[in-house]
Amino acid sequence: MSERHRPRLNAMQRFGQHVLLAYGRVSRGMTLGVRAALITDAQILLVRHTYLPGWYLPGGGVESGETLLEALTREVREEAGAELDGPAELFGMYRNARAHPNDHVALYICRSWKNLGIDPRGAEIADIGTFPLEDLPEGTTPATRARLAEMAGAVAPAQDW
Repeated sequence: MSERHRPRLNAMQRFGQHVLLAYGRVSRGMTLGVRAALITDAQILLVRHTYLPGWYLPGGGVESGETLLEALTREVREEAGAELDGPAELFGMYRNARAHPNDHVALYICRSWKNLGIDPRGAEIADIGTFPLEDLPEGTTPATRARLAEMAGAVAPAQDW
């Protein structure tokens, strides 16, 4: 996506993003996050955050003392209102240098999950939706599109998010 077509952050979104990233760098040194590809029947669950433009795979930071799977389980519940009811397959580890050179993301494919009937929309989540893999919504981030193409085998997995 060209810079001209990339959604622009407003001042409050940029401030919120900088605060969250700064907190992660101070509290963790190296930041580690998880993302969940919640896939079912050729559909993918995506979320829109209140502080960033675009549609993303649900996920977030791994807290001190958490395992990757504990963080994944928590983030899926918080951001998607869902619960894993089967194994989560680690698809890849990525460096997210766009956020910070020390930021890394573990991407999991989750094919067995259930909606808990919890509406996650609020302070962090602006919207949530399930979309056909072949018809992603406008505003799906380039990184999200790239990860889905990698999972489909259309392109080789990258090292960077």
